Amino acid sequence: MERTIGFKERRYIEELRILTRATALDCIIDERFERVVYVIRQGDMGLAIGKKGENIRRLQNVLGKKVEMVEHADDIRQFITNMFKPAEVTGIEDAEKAGTVNIVVRQKGDLGVAIGKGGATIEKARLLLRRYHGLEIGDVRQEEKPVGQQ
Repeated sequence: MERTIGFKERRYIEELRILTRATALDCIIDERFERVVYVIRQGDMGLAIGKKGENIRRLQNVLGKKVEMVEHADDIRQFITNMFKPAEVTGIEDAEKAGTVNIVVRQKGDLGVAIGKGGATIEKARLLLRRYHGLEIGDVRQEEKPVGQQ
């Protein structure tokens, strides 16, 4: 998919590079949740976060916004799993509606994490999935356990 990065996004990406020496492939400024979402090059996530989240805190102070990071992956399933971390995504299914995927999480507690406060996590995933793969998110549901297991 074709992605365009504006001046402000480029400035934020450069700020991340200067502070952390990590490479951001993309940056989305989400005004609704007052945050900046970085897509970090695969393998650079530890460098971007820093010891005990130090780099994220410094970046938040410089930008004056909440900062979230997602590690890029060439495999769409792994990329989607990275978007929802720390929730444990066990499956990604094609929905009945074309261009839509359903997300399956392991436990009931992961549902809340996958949706996020005020829908912030699922909105981040929607923005990234639209931008990178032209897909939409349908349902987020708990994995169905076989009969007899609790």
